[in-house]
Amino acid sequence: MPQITVDYSAPLAEGFDRRGFALALHDAVVEIAAAKQEACKTQFRATEDTTVGRDEGGHVVVHVTLGLLAGRTEETKAQLTEAVLELLRKYVKPGEGLALHASAEVRDLAVSYRKFDA
Repeated sequence: MPQITVDYSAPLAEGFDRRGFALALHDAVVEIAAAKQEACKTQFRATEDTTVGRDEGGHVVVHVTLGLLAGRTEETKAQLTEAVLELLRKYVKPGEGLALHASAEVRDLAVSYRKFDA
């Protein structure tokens, strides 16, 4: 915990400083949600096809999902999603002619969540 997944449109590959974003996001999660730095894990998944409305071109999407152990207040979750959006503004530079659609959400991990480190 936390489990962070970042889905992003493949055309952003060169304009998205993923490493910088992940490190800054981990710092924000530690500060805002009282997580431990070594517990932060972020995975990036590029998606090949993006459609916004009825338009297949000219758009790129980034969606960040943060899974945290239950117990954070709604205020903390909202503060964290706002921090994510601010970091995306800093670390994502869509190419010319591309409209960026960015979003984030914080979810409580299910009670059944378990992990191990080897």
